[in-house]
Amino acid sequence: MINNSDLIKRDLSYIFHPCTQMKDHETLPLVPIKRGKGVYLYDFDGNSYIDAISSWWVNLFGHSNDYINQKIKEQIEELEHVIFAGFTHEPVVKLAQRLIKITPSSLQKCFFADNGSSAVEVAIKMSFHYHKNKGLVKPFFLSLTNSYHGETLGALAVGDVGLYKETYKEIMIETLQTPSPKDTTLKSAKEALVSFEEITEKYKDKISAFIFEPLIQCAGSMKMYHPYFLKEAQNICRQKGIHLIADEIAVGFGRSGTMFACEQADVEPDFMALSKGLTGGYLPLSVVMMSDEIYSAFYCDYLENRSFLHSHSYTGNPLACAAANASLDLFEKYDILEKNRKKSEYIAKKLEIFKKLPNVKEVRQRGMIAAVELKGYDFKERVNLKIFKYALKNGVLLRPLGNIIYFMPPYIIEYEEIDKMIDTAYEAVKAL
Repeated sequence: MINNSDLIKRDLSYIFHPCTQMKDHETLPLVPIKRGKGVYLYDFDGNSYIDAISSWWVNLFGHSNDYINQKIKEQIEELEHVIFAGFTHEPVVKLAQRLIKITPSSLQKCFFADNGSSAVEVAIKMSFHYHKNKGLVKPFFLSLTNSYHGETLGALAVGDVGLYKETYKEIMIETLQTPSPKDTTLKSAKEALVSFEEITEKYKDKISAFIFEPLIQCAGSMKMYHPYFLKEAQNICRQKGIHLIADEIAVGFGRSGTMFACEQADVEPDFMALSKGLTGGYLPLSVVMMSDEIYSAFYCDYLENRSFLHSHSYTGNPLACAAANASLDLFEKYDILEKNRKKSEYIAKKLEIFKKLPNVKEVRQRGMIAAVELKGYDFKERVNLKIFKYALKNGVLLRPLGNIIYFMPPYIIEYEEIDKMIDTAYEAVKAL
């Protein structure tokens, strides 16, 4: 019979895990997961853990959701996959229609890929290619300091988290960064806009697009900023012929409190990248939404050579599309956004207790994303690891980003589970 220690030993003989210093596992055991149900993950030794981070921010409706399970089972009996060049199928057409209906009105076409980084690659390539089809070469992309857009080379290049990016700087495309607003105040948004206007004026003929994470920089320590910044940045970009690429990969599908965070800033982007929660956490899928104007720039006779020749083997996979359609069904059927609003209000009240601790610098929240930033700890102390181990021992999966404890639970989490999630984190911080 398989148990935790047996699987750990076999794993470490063969596997290199992501975002991991494998030497850590000489003393820090891996956590083998046998099954999941609802907000809980279960290991081979019978322990259960509340998945407070939605398994890297993807799982919206709980593990092994009965409805999504059924829709995938139905689809697998019909069609598991088909080449998406020159072919199509009903689940992907249905999904595209639904996405166009619920995203900003500027977006009327869909280009499918299979993960978030790939979606960012598609968006930046397409933006550059659009300008080139118009006779302009605009080699730069503009992004915010502290931003994160993925870990393929193009996505890394437009990001600004040195931990991921610094090693590969010699082989990246050249990009520009503009200061991110310091905090969520209107004052900070206006201050950041001064620099934004200056850099876009200086490089206006060379910038293809401004790519941004709307309102929340998730991998960038869960930093949050005021919607006013994006509203005004949009106006500046429109005046200077710079595309807007909204990276909603982590914050889309209700995480920010609205279906898409752009809504809160009244932004109508030229591109929107979606992934993670798109399939409810089941299968890899991403999509780049774009305007008809962008699409039209590539619509030509074959020999004109203006086509966008970019593809992935599993583009538009029917099983993933079935999961995504099922996820959208659940949003519609159960008024998830309203339920989330009530839960986020409850989480906000629960978070007040952290403000009394002397080692807490700030508590911040937007929708179903909340963060507690600690102070007084050096990076080398690895307080994140101490909190991770304490929480896991007490039945909660937390994965702090350095000195930032964050909560991004599945939307189906119950109030008593919220209590356990936050109370466990509180006790972990208090015990430091």
